[in-house]
Amino acid sequence: MDKENLLIQQKKEKLEALRKAGIYPYGKRFDATSSIGEAKDKYEEAKEVILAGRIIAVREHGKSAFLDIRDSKGKIQLYAGKDLLGNDKFEFLKRLDIGDFIGVKGELFKTRTGEITVKLKDIEILSKSLRPLPEKWHGLKDVEIRYRHRYLDLIVNEDVKKIFVTRARIISKIREMLDRKGFLEVETPMMHQIPGGAAGKPFKTHHDTLHADLYLRIAPELFLKKLLVGGFEKVYEINRSFRNEGISIRHNPEFTMLEAYEAYSDCEGMMKLVEELIRGVCVEIHGSETLKYQGKDIDLTKWERVSFAKLMKDNFGLEPNDSIDVWIKKLKAKGHEIEGKDVGRTQIINIVGDLVEPKAHNHPVFVVDMFKELCPLAKTKSENPELTDRFELYMGGLEVANAYSELNDPLEQRERFKEQGGEYDEDFVRALEYGMPPAGGLGVGIDRLIMVLTDSPNIRDVILFPQLKPEK
Repeated sequence: MDKENLLIQQKKEKLEALRKAGIYPYGKRFDATSSIGEAKDKYEEAKEVILAGRIIAVREHGKSAFLDIRDSKGKIQLYAGKDLLGNDKFEFLKRLDIGDFIGVKGELFKTRTGEITVKLKDIEILSKSLRPLPEKWHGLKDVEIRYRHRYLDLIVNEDVKKIFVTRARIISKIREMLDRKGFLEVETPMMHQIPGGAAGKPFKTHHDTLHADLYLRIAPELFLKKLLVGGFEKVYEINRSFRNEGISIRHNPEFTMLEAYEAYSDCEGMMKLVEELIRGVCVEIHGSETLKYQGKDIDLTKWERVSFAKLMKDNFGLEPNDSIDVWIKKLKAKGHEIEGKDVGRTQIINIVGDLVEPKAHNHPVFVVDMFKELCPLAKTKSENPELTDRFELYMGGLEVANAYSELNDPLEQRERFKEQGGEYDEDFVRALEYGMPPAGGLGVGIDRLIMVLTDSPNIRDVILFPQLKPEK
């Protein structure tokens, strides 16, 4: 029998011993007087406390024992003396293991080394663990285990837990800032009859009662703009979207987006909004407008603009009025493999990321002057109708946001959809025919933004349960 299975067997034997002793090993409601962190922060000598947590260490010394327990707010040492607990409770301790949840009652004191400790008066089991935790508390290194069994990762890696606490703070701060600006948080459907609002391959499903095929949304954009038609002037959604595409360190098929729309605004207004949001969140998390990402300093007091059209012309000879076939031909001549028209549009935008990446390591970069062919939902620039009033924002080499002045001309919108080919949302065009105010729309990749703000190299590091290949 290997070591792990031997430990599991021993734990099950202790479980059975508890049951035979009339002790229910999976507890009941337990009312603690505070969290461990609060108990330590408000330390008073001999103060009585009732705490709960998971055992993470046990050190036996004859007629006494020391245990460490941890909850979500901290760790504390427990002192168990046979003379204080009595023989039965002290023997009960021997049936406990690292990984078990316990509830304790006792008095606070400090050891000779100054460590805050609880002198136990009573102890009870709240949940018996049946599998051993990883042996080394300083880290679980196997990334496959870390991502597939995230609960284990959270138990043993405090830094991982901090990332997800920070993630919650970031999203909360974004909500707070948008709410303060008068934006209304809304919810729109996650199942669409026609996929739209962005380029991407959708996941397909079927609704039995409606006898209809549906698609998991690739973006909530069209529904949010229908709300502008309906009279809401500032709306946002922090939403889950889905793309049936590749998985990489920057892509997960299920991801979180912020989309915000503001009537009577435009692309320039969205630049100001996203800059304010990111700077505000950075100050909230880091206390300043500078941060480090993968060894590079990023200065949020400097925001640069570069022209997509100029990058394409200087590097590939591409002109905005060239056909998509000509773009593909010119890119292939420069060594870029383009698979087809629909894929080509996405690949062209991705190529820009490679060109902008060096600049975007040190400060945020807005890529402006996007080709109309690549932006079917954006207004064109008055001075050049082949270009759109759109930007993509890069930070730390990652594309984290994009925005544009929303196209609200229903006749032009229908023509753009037809030029793109395929099925489109006729109800969205109908909504525009009732009149949509000029507006700016913004999309922020929350997962990627959190990657940058928490110095995480892989998108799986900031998603609690990322998609993985099925376990063999």
